[in-house]
Amino acid sequence: MYAVIKTGGKQYRVKQGDTLRVEKINAEEGASIELDQVLMINNENDVVVGKPFIEGGKVSATVKSQGRAKKVNILKFRRRKHHMKKMGHRQSFTELEITGISS
Repeated sequence: MYAVIKTGGKQYRVKQGDTLRVEKINAEEGASIELDQVLMINNENDVVVGKPFIEGGKVSATVKSQGRAKKVNILKFRRRKHHMKKMGHRQSFTELEITGISS
């Protein structure tokens, strides 16, 4: 059994027991959350597709950790203009463990 959920502007295919990193969600570590934007649920032979979401569909998850990804370096350079700009960015994330899928 698996589900396709939407969170943080992205879509993820999840099943029970999976661990995934999503965009930052404001919740404490160890907290239980429910993701209600379920796009599709596949249960053995039965496939349910939402329009766009499944009414009553929920995926429950536990927040394992909050963190920040590795630094991405950005370099803007103009040749022969004596101009160089160097920046960095670290994206925040929330690590979730999927505990259940219900439709």
